[in-house]
Amino acid sequence: MHLALEPLLDRILSVKTVEEAEKILFETIEPTEAIRSALEFAKKAHEKQVRKSGEPYIIHPILVAAITASISGDAVMVIAALLHDVVEDTPYTIDDIQERFGKDVAYLVEGLTKIVEIRDSELAPSTSNEKLISSALSFRKILICSIEDVRVLVIKLCDRLHNMMTLHALSPAKQHRIAEETLVVYAPIAHRLGISALKNKLEDLSFYYLFPKEYAKIDAYIRSHRQDFQMKLNTFISKVKTLLVHNGFKKGSFEIFGRVKHYYSIYLKMQRKGISIDEILDLLAIRILVPEPIDCYRALGTLHLNFKPLIARFKDYVAVPKENGYQTLHTTVFDETSIIEAQIRTFEMHKTAEFGIAAHWKYKLGGSPTNIEWLKNLQYQNESIEEFFELVKNDLYSEDISVFTPAGDQITLPRGATVLDFAYAVHTQVGERASAAQVNKQPASLLTELKNGDLVRIITADHPMYHCTWIDAVKTSRAKSHMRTRCNQRRKEIDRMSALNILSATFGLSVEKSEAWIKAQGLSDQLHRIARDLSFYKEVIHRFLAERKKSIFASIFQRSNKRLKRFVFENFVIYSTDTIQSVEFDYCCHPKRGDPIVAFKMKNKTVVHHKFCEKAYALIEKHTPMLFVEWSENRMHRYRLLVTLKDEKGALAKLLSYLTKIDSNIISLKLGDGTSQSNLCEVIFESKDQNLNHLKEVLERHFKVIELVSLNDAYKQ
Repeated sequence: MHLALEPLLDRILSVKTVEEAEKILFETIEPTEAIRSALEFAKKAHEKQVRKSGEPYIIHPILVAAITASISGDAVMVIAALLHDVVEDTPYTIDDIQERFGKDVAYLVEGLTKIVEIRDSELAPSTSNEKLISSALSFRKILICSIEDVRVLVIKLCDRLHNMMTLHALSPAKQHRIAEETLVVYAPIAHRLGISALKNKLEDLSFYYLFPKEYAKIDAYIRSHRQDFQMKLNTFISKVKTLLVHNGFKKGSFEIFGRVKHYYSIYLKMQRKGISIDEILDLLAIRILVPEPIDCYRALGTLHLNFKPLIARFKDYVAVPKENGYQTLHTTVFDETSIIEAQIRTFEMHKTAEFGIAAHWKYKLGGSPTNIEWLKNLQYQNESIEEFFELVKNDLYSEDISVFTPAGDQITLPRGATVLDFAYAVHTQVGERASAAQVNKQPASLLTELKNGDLVRIITADHPMYHCTWIDAVKTSRAKSHMRTRCNQRRKEIDRMSALNILSATFGLSVEKSEAWIKAQGLSDQLHRIARDLSFYKEVIHRFLAERKKSIFASIFQRSNKRLKRFVFENFVIYSTDTIQSVEFDYCCHPKRGDPIVAFKMKNKTVVHHKFCEKAYALIEKHTPMLFVEWSENRMHRYRLLVTLKDEKGALAKLLSYLTKIDSNIISLKLGDGTSQSNLCEVIFESKDQNLNHLKEVLERHFKVIELVSLNDAYKQ
């Protein structure tokens, strides 16, 4: 049976005894002989074990089973939830579980056991770089274990929810660390499985521990306005009920209930728009449940004909469902002085929206309306742990948009996705050969950001294209992963050819003779390193000079012994045996500081290109003489920071003081944006830190950063 999750969780919070936990469990699911047997077995297995809070350990699996029952109503999952810690924490084995409860239960328990929790004693501090790796490892285990049976994920989410509800028993450092992983890993999984009841609760609990001050402000605002909000909702609901009955709906055939949006979604909106809570237009929302899909549109018509709608806020997920099976009409309307969001769906759609894949027992057989293909696409086994986590975060932790192929096929992408993301989503080969595009029948760049409902046509070339400078611009893990793999191969190929050209220019030899010498030295497999590793390049030169005296190569050493010299320019360091007087850019590519680059020797000057520039590739293939080049060090990097200042005295002084503290040089300052957003502040500043992501992370610990972009474009200097 499906019970409303919120009332159940409120009751769970007050549970202190095993008897109270059992009572709640058997109110959520019928106490069959198998469930009672599993309960007794779990009680025996966990006997004498206690949690950090001092309560009997068995209370935890019983309440996890109750949450699982309320979401899925599935007896096998409930039994697995009761037993989920038995193999990990007690002497019993998977074979013991299988013998007593059968293969299906044992399979789920084994899957849950494989997801080894990172133990409290091993939790890295929140500020440590280890947190990324441990979260990614944990996440990868979850995905690998659940790829064959998504029921494992559902139970694991219920387990994490109860852990979050009892997080108060742990130290603040552990609370922060577990909440962080929950927000970045578990809540997005719940979202992708369509289980909004779990997602919202996990987000709000994480928010409470991660941003306590912000949580307290929102909580205080909502509590102080609760009576007013409730009156507005009750009045609006009463009007809508009367209108629906007047327009042909039978009394009792529909339900309407109101709510204030959950705290974390309010916080995200404040952050995204740089506004305060009293500037949010649609804090209030109602949900209308009707019998049939056609009734959704009848109810929508009734609303729009009687209340002025904000057309830009209308979304139809009934005709075009989200990838996770979500179907609802969204609209926002004016009611006198209030602005209220209305969500309209059928009772069946509501069940799917609240409980997602867990609402349909057929998901065990793949019969759920929820698409779980994304699970298979998240298996990036070839990536490093850090890259893997970066990729999956992009896929999971974002809002979705729906765009369409010319044939009308729907493609779901994260908000902010580009045309090139779309191309890779259609097919890998379409992404690799994408050369141009049309969006809504108008020519568009491959980096055009797509909007909900866009119609996209990709124009492909007859040969693979390399978009290596765009890896950071695409949003989906599918595009990033494929592009990164191909570009790593391309870079190695370019480095290998560049290395031969550099050596030939250094030695004064033909490419063929340089390659013969490299082969004779057994360096062929390491040749590509010469183009990017200065110490290795110098080591090869040293070996060459030592070898030149050997008779076998005497005939090819015609050049006098010139020393390798270092030439420092504003942006670059060049290494050459000849004098270099200047450095310039060609106009075909625009490398930014930190981008991979190559340098060509043109008499006594150097011409720099982006390493992935097509014109540069053609010059490399022609064996144009090349030089070893690096970006110069210790240069100030210029950034533009857009930040929302707190509405308090000294907020600007605090920001400027902090920028000075981190050794930044402030160039310009601008307050407001010419509208009501007077708390917005734009600062142009310089810093020695060239790692934009690191700098942003540092600033976000103290300020609400809306945007941080690098203004360093070396070719413009």
